[in-house]
Amino acid sequence: MKIEKNIEEIKRILLSDDIVGRSSLLFREASSLGLKEKCYYCFMSGTEEQCKKAKSLIEGKIELIEGKEKEKIIQKIKADEVAATEGFGAIFG
Repeated sequence: MKIEKNIEEIKRILLSDDIVGRSSLLFREASSLGLKEKCYYCFMSGTEEQCKKAKSLIEGKIELIEGKEKEKIIQKIKADEVAATEGFGAIFG
């Protein structure tokens, strides 16, 4: 999901919902992923029910991304997570 404004409101809506709040939600600022856009991305991993509910809760407030753009963003978010995990392991390893 691409979020161009009201990021705190979107987070509150998603995280406070009993169904959606149990899914895995990662929010990243585009600049932290090496992108020049002024927005946030949300990567959601959950059941079909959780994903459908999330979409219905924030419909019209976000842009769903598809295709190559979606794959590029997912790849960048996952790479960021791996780098963070490796850094954390180096501290306590």
